Amino acid sequence: MVNSSLVCAPLLRLGQKLKRRKSLKEDVMETSLQRCLSILDLTLLGVGGMVGSGLYVLAGTIARDTAGPAIVVSFLMAAIASLMAALCYSEFGARVPKAGSAYVYTYVSMGEIWAFIIGWDVILEYMIAGSSVARSWSSYMDSVFNHTIQNFTETYICHWDVPFLASYPDFLAAGILVLVTCFVCLGVRISSWLNNVLSCINIVIITIIIVFGFVLAEPDNWSQDEGGFAPFGLSGILAGAATSFYAFVGFDVIATSSEEAKNPQKSVPVATSLSLALVGTLSTLFSAMLTLIVPWNTLDPDSAISDAFFRRGYSWFGYVVVCGAICAMTTTLLSTVFALPRIVYAMADDGLLFSIFSRVNKTTKVPVIASISFGCPMVLLAVIFDVEMLVQFLSIGTLLAYTFVAASVIVLRFQPHRTSAGTSFLSSTSTDPQPRPMPNPPPAGEMKPYVFSDDLQLVEVEMKEQPVPGKLKAGWERYLGRSLGNCRPGRVVKYSVLALMVSAVCLCAVLVFGSDLQLLPLWAFALLLLVFGLAFFLSLGLIWAHEPQAKLNTFQVPLVPFIPGVSILFNVFLLFNLSFFTWIRFAVWLFIGLVLYFSYGIRHSKEGLQDLPAQEQSVLPTGGLGESVQAGIKLD
Repeated sequence: MVNSSLVCAPLLRLGQKLKRRKSLKEDVMETSLQRCLSILDLTLLGVGGMVGSGLYVLAGTIARDTAGPAIVVSFLMAAIASLMAALCYSEFGARVPKAGSAYVYTYVSMGEIWAFIIGWDVILEYMIAGSSVARSWSSYMDSVFNHTIQNFTETYICHWDVPFLASYPDFLAAGILVLVTCFVCLGVRISSWLNNVLSCINIVIITIIIVFGFVLAEPDNWSQDEGGFAPFGLSGILAGAATSFYAFVGFDVIATSSEEAKNPQKSVPVATSLSLALVGTLSTLFSAMLTLIVPWNTLDPDSAISDAFFRRGYSWFGYVVVCGAICAMTTTLLSTVFALPRIVYAMADDGLLFSIFSRVNKTTKVPVIASISFGCPMVLLAVIFDVEMLVQFLSIGTLLAYTFVAASVIVLRFQPHRTSAGTSFLSSTSTDPQPRPMPNPPPAGEMKPYVFSDDLQLVEVEMKEQPVPGKLKAGWERYLGRSLGNCRPGRVVKYSVLALMVSAVCLCAVLVFGSDLQLLPLWAFALLLLVFGLAFFLSLGLIWAHEPQAKLNTFQVPLVPFIPGVSILFNVFLLFNLSFFTWIRFAVWLFIGLVLYFSYGIRHSKEGLQDLPAQEQSVLPTGGLGESVQAGIKLD
């Protein structure tokens, strides 16, 4: 008979490896990269990452095929969901100023396996983003020459009719990708300078386009004669919102660049807020203008805005549009190619990818090998896939990353942290109060006798003024104290976050698929909505009933856990509106990543190679960022 301990021990060790969290160095500002980016640099980097083919190409496709004039609502919904996600990114970017974005944030709060999945997911996101923007850049440049490049390629080089692929190989897109990759390898200062110039030009041109477009606007294009404001109904609006995320995915390049920011605690939150507010406003106005100057069902999906002005008799204005589009897509491409090797660098530096990708050029302070290695598959994608197929695949990666970052904020906020002999990252940023005097101090010159009750009173005052994060709030002790009062701090919150995500998935699945009365009767649909809705809000309430961490000097998301919780629900809902084939392609990519992780990453992880007692504590299920930071720091 096989001893059960012989079976359980390897599984337990495997579980501990999957749950181990990243330990941060005492000096979180230490880096082998170059810290030289200001608030303006980061803001324009975020604007450059967001304003690209999402406006100049994707807006026309969504308006014609998915949402109609209601694309305005789709963009607004995507902007609101992105804002909630951006707040979560800002908190982490300020507290953990490291390259890696969602990957690092998940690693320090939720565990290694989830961090690898998100990091692998974000790598795919950036590769597809770069490929789709390069393809859009090529299309706009080709339109200047009356599609001569496309016609020549299809006639004399290659033309195919294969499902899910473009009709011809786009060698111009590959060329611009190679050129931008070489430019990024020259250094962050040069990349930032070029991005700043092109982003400012782009903002000015977009403003001119919007103003001139509203001058030509015809409100009848939103009338019932043209199909009305929402010809595809609510489902079209939601599907358009899911795809519209492509216009906002670039803001996380700010968080990815936080390891190269001069003052990330201040600049990351400010730059994220400014860039998202600016791009959200421009996107909403741009989409409204586009569907007002010509009927939505006549838009050209390849060059919607320039074609619209051409049909209104202003063909010369098309050159202004093309100029803006080229600048916008160049900055988006620059931001994407800039961010991708930083994600790869962060994962390789932690041992989860091959260590050669973590090498930084001594002169340019750029991970050149990572840039070139992952730029090659990006070029291949740009050659063979069309824009719409790439964009649909992109949204799933963005939404999953947003979901995990929002969950990580909740987990982090309600985890306890320990005091140490040294100064830790958390204690260095917290607003600790000044030492308080003993209660009822004796008059000068008098010696007050020692009374044990005074010490007891002092301890009681200290405990009341500094509650333990992750424990039940005092007001909830009499209601939940018997069942939850003895739980380890932070444990109930972790299980509540898990319940929150499961209930969000079930609730969104019912909303999307259960509305068809052929699948569910009305009473079952209503009952499931009630059950999963209550589970979702009860999970939020249970998290709120626990003590959060003390206020920090760095930016923190307001109204936690409610804003991250709504962000999770919104992102999951949009995930269910993506196509089935998108999920299939994502599953294939995830399978490849898991094979790589279990064959290489799990054995070479630096967290696993550290043989320290404190490291063993960092993989326990009750730890948080505070405990992870303390790993490697001698505890009292």
